[in-house]
Amino acid sequence: MNDFPDRELTVLPLIGCGSLFLVLLFLCLLPFFLVEVMNEAMSKLHLTPAQAFAALVGIFVGSLFNIPVHRLERTGEQWVDTIAVYGLWGWTPTRLRRVRSDTIIAVNVGGCVVPMLLVAMQIVHLLVVGGWPWIALFFVVGTNIAACYKVARPMPGVGIVMPGFVSPLVAVGLTWLLLPGGEYELLRAPVAFCGGVLGPIVGADLLHIKDIHKVSAGVVSIGGAGTFDGIVLSGVLAAVLA
Repeated sequence: MNDFPDRELTVLPLIGCGSLFLVLLFLCLLPFFLVEVMNEAMSKLHLTPAQAFAALVGIFVGSLFNIPVHRLERTGEQWVDTIAVYGLWGWTPTRLRRVRSDTIIAVNVGGCVVPMLLVAMQIVHLLVVGGWPWIALFFVVGTNIAACYKVARPMPGVGIVMPGFVSPLVAVGLTWLLLPGGEYELLRAPVAFCGGVLGPIVGADLLHIKDIHKVSAGVVSIGGAGTFDGIVLSGVLAAVLA
């Protein structure tokens, strides 16, 4: 008799279990990898160990909190069956009724407020240095804002979305182009970080506020996914790669 079919039936479940184990292992190790990457980024931003630790805690813990800043009222037409509330559908003609709903615009503490505080610190540091790095900062930030505005789109039920790789690639590429060589090595990370954070905040979120009515979401949070939002990851990756 041929034993190969039995062997295949035995091996296939083992392969499936092994793949599942590797995926679960990767998910378990991902937070540690992310913390290590963020810690490296903080070390490049001229922060003291205490400031870097406070920033990491603020990003992770602050991602749980949103601060409402504005409320938008929307009105739209919706088909209504007048006796559907009694469990009877289709017995009377449906009609259009204007329905009002609200969208709350909020800022996420970990995904927006903390990164903006870090950006302010980097801008002060670059202002003290002055010269060409300060001019390069304007080029990087302005170009990244324009790029993020161009690729960002309103997504119904979600908010304003954009490809996550655009902002860090633009920020890092321009930073290396404008600040080459060893002379500016310690200034590339602050410039790239500022561009990586301000690009999504201003270009994707603030300049697309007028499109919020298209997303039909109850809450639209800037930096809403906290740690894993494009704002934080964009700035962190830009700082690390620079």
